[in-house]
Amino acid sequence: MKLTTRYVLVLLLGVFLGAAIVLDVRVLADRNSKVPEELATLPIEEIRSIAEVYSRIKANYVEPVSDKKLFTNAVQGMLSGLDPHSAYLDPDSAREMRADTEGQFGGLGIEVTMDKDGFVKVVAPMDDTPAARAGVKSGDLVIRLNEKAVKGMTLNEAVRAMRGRPGSDITLTIVREGESRPLKIKITRAVIKLQSVRQKMLDPGYGYVRITNFQIRTDRDLADSLRALEKENKGPLKGLILDLRNNPGGVLTSSIEVSDLFLDSGLIVYTEGRMPESRQRWSAKPGDLLRGAPVVVLVNGGSASASEIVAGALQDHKRAVIMGTKTFGKGSVQTMLRVSGGGALKLTTARYYTPNGRSIQAQGIVPDIVVEEGRVTKRDTSDRLKEADLARHLDNGKENGEPVKNDPKKKGDTTKPLGRRDLPPPDDYQLNEALNLLRGVAIFNQRR
Repeated sequence: MKLTTRYVLVLLLGVFLGAAIVLDVRVLADRNSKVPEELATLPIEEIRSIAEVYSRIKANYVEPVSDKKLFTNAVQGMLSGLDPHSAYLDPDSAREMRADTEGQFGGLGIEVTMDKDGFVKVVAPMDDTPAARAGVKSGDLVIRLNEKAVKGMTLNEAVRAMRGRPGSDITLTIVREGESRPLKIKITRAVIKLQSVRQKMLDPGYGYVRITNFQIRTDRDLADSLRALEKENKGPLKGLILDLRNNPGGVLTSSIEVSDLFLDSGLIVYTEGRMPESRQRWSAKPGDLLRGAPVVVLVNGGSASASEIVAGALQDHKRAVIMGTKTFGKGSVQTMLRVSGGGALKLTTARYYTPNGRSIQAQGIVPDIVVEEGRVTKRDTSDRLKEADLARHLDNGKENGEPVKNDPKKKGDTTKPLGRRDLPPPDDYQLNEALNLLRGVAIFNQRR
């Protein structure tokens, strides 16, 4: 037994030393940084305890357990106890993570995290994916995958269970606020090809762009979308709605470049962490693609991480009005650190801060104008009594009923009435409010 314990101790010392060397080489070597004191010495007593547990499991567990499984479980346990976003990725998971940032993978199309009670929480469903079409919503708690309980799984295990062969089915058992009993939602997996940017004209002069998540080339796609809107409008836009609702985030550098498209100068975001490489600042370069045109950014509880960087930067610089509901509040940065064997550590290495020094971690972005989600319904007012219907009403004062100045019906008048046909889809109350705000700003600027 002592020999086994000693062998395992040596093995684990090798593992821990290897991890320290990987961190030193990848993170510190090129910067001539001083190694933190806690990395310079190893906690021998704690490692001895781990080695003893390791050997007892190998010798006494009811079934044989491979060294690989024990090692993976040990590393996953170390990371999962830190925060919901740190994790060990085996080689398959590491490849899937790289595929996510490139914008194509197989699965359901939801961004998830692990809540404090051990259930999978939906940050946001992605647009035009099986999960979104099946009715999965931001804030849903997944408690079962098919008939297997989620509690006890790691986040990686749950994500892997949700992914699978395109065309295969999975049933999610979901607890949703406001529902008296769990919901069972059957979803057919598909190849998820994410188009992160979409655009359309809502009204002459007023553009709309939605970013579903932040991928490596999102900033270039957004620039192309803005140019396409101006081309369709045959001139500069009067205003733009940037929709970041249910955008779970993605690549940090992409969110910085997206913010830069709307700013001429100034700090965009900065990060603070323990290592020198985690303390960085990013500033805007000259060139606002919209040349100062008003911007409204739509956010909600599904707007997280990179979305909050964009919203926070544009809010602090007073470049946009933030509208909607409070955002998710993920203000931490994860770094992918490769380890031997093809795996990787997804490790939280820093917190990020808005230009004014606000940490969004567990706080979120509070909109400038809070607008709850709702539906717009049309009310028939055609039978309502008007002044012209009253007996002996005073006439207009113009001979032959000549229209008054600025009457929208008068030929050649340049003031455009805000008719029903100009509204965006009638069931999106927040989008309607954003468009009305842009119209109001445009009218105010014209009169001023």
